[in-house]
Amino acid sequence: LYLKLGKKLVHLDLKGAPPRVEYLHELIELFSRLGADGLLVEYEDMFPYDGELKLLQATAQPAYSREEVLSMQEFAKSKGMEVIPLVQTFGHMEFVLKHRPLWGLRELAPCVGTLNPHSEDGVRLVLEMLRQVVELHPGLNTLHIGADEVYMLGEGEQSKLWLASPGRTVEQLFLSHVTKIAKAIKETWPHMTIIMWDDMMRGMNKDILKGSGLVGLVQPMLWDYTTDLDVDKTVSLLEMYCSAGMSELWAASSFKGSTSVYTCVTSTQRHVENHLQWLKVAASLSAAINLKGIAITGWQRYDHLSVLCELMPVALPSLAACLQTLLHGQLSAEAQSKVTERLGISSVEVEVMERSEVDSLFPGGRLAELIVELNALLNSEDIQGFENNMFVRGWFTDVSYITQAEAVREEMVRLFPESTAQEWLEEHVSPVMVPLQRITEEIINCVKEMVP
Repeated sequence: LYLKLGKKLVHLDLKGAPPRVEYLHELIELFSRLGADGLLVEYEDMFPYDGELKLLQATAQPAYSREEVLSMQEFAKSKGMEVIPLVQTFGHMEFVLKHRPLWGLRELAPCVGTLNPHSEDGVRLVLEMLRQVVELHPGLNTLHIGADEVYMLGEGEQSKLWLASPGRTVEQLFLSHVTKIAKAIKETWPHMTIIMWDDMMRGMNKDILKGSGLVGLVQPMLWDYTTDLDVDKTVSLLEMYCSAGMSELWAASSFKGSTSVYTCVTSTQRHVENHLQWLKVAASLSAAINLKGIAITGWQRYDHLSVLCELMPVALPSLAACLQTLLHGQLSAEAQSKVTERLGISSVEVEVMERSEVDSLFPGGRLAELIVELNALLNSEDIQGFENNMFVRGWFTDVSYITQAEAVREEMVRLFPESTAQEWLEEHVSPVMVPLQRITEEIINCVKEMVP
């Protein structure tokens, strides 16, 4: 059953909370110990773009250096892991199109993520990004070109003109841009395997796909991160791609970053259920389909302009459980004990895990413990109910959450940049602390008025 799922790639989403290099290496080592055999790396603004693209580099913290990108690959290879970079080439290009000099390359001014497919400068920009990324990945043979969620496509002025010709559709507009990019990649690197997200093609019929020129150029990756993934529907979608001539296909599941935009602590159960659904899909496919593998995604933001989802350390029990589920075909007792032994914890749920031994905790485990404790404090009835509770308003003196927040911050900056710690605290702690501080000030003022 599970062998049908092929390669197991762990997705590293670096558009938020990029791990410090030492921690990145520890994570890669752990992924390989947990049974992963590749990385799908979404660098976004953490890639050391150069020359005219230098403005794409992050400013909240420095991008990784060329040496760091190379050493990360070397290290992954030494652990038997393949590295596949993901570079967005159509939608979700917020980190590119947010820059003022590049505003003109948007499909529509208010939509920061979507590239105008008619702009030659836009295509040139994308190809230059790809060139720099491929060049910094010696021996690369697989590339992911994104292309999911191309919002507002067809709404721009040039697109409207193009669509005014009889028989032209937004579907064709999408396919022609992706085909153009894929052909350019194949011209420069004939051996390159190209993967792309599938969602923009889900509603198309197989004849449209067949006629697009995309067949034979790309391998679609179907993503579904839900616990109630519709098995029959997913199987027929895969069969549809296959009958259009795209028989080499990928799946994408999720181990974190798909519950809500601002989830703080990962639920292992939820993500294991998603993998069990994917195993049912794999078991139901016809022999004509070559399922190349599965990317286990771990989103750090829903998009470049969104807030941080769960940080990597709190999601490692989930990732370990998901990988073991794929390896065993279910999260059996044996699979669970593999997870708990390898991570040095008592439970596969980070929310209730305890250390099984003092020193054997997984990399980032201390931060995971602190975040879980702080999260429990911030969601406690005391704090949640204080604003509408007169007694609490009168007597709120508990400052344990402040010391806990400080401990989280201190541990977080060991593994992540300063900017990540600041953003995380603003997202999770400030909304609680600010009203508490306001009430404390009100109480002090009341006392002052009462005391002459």
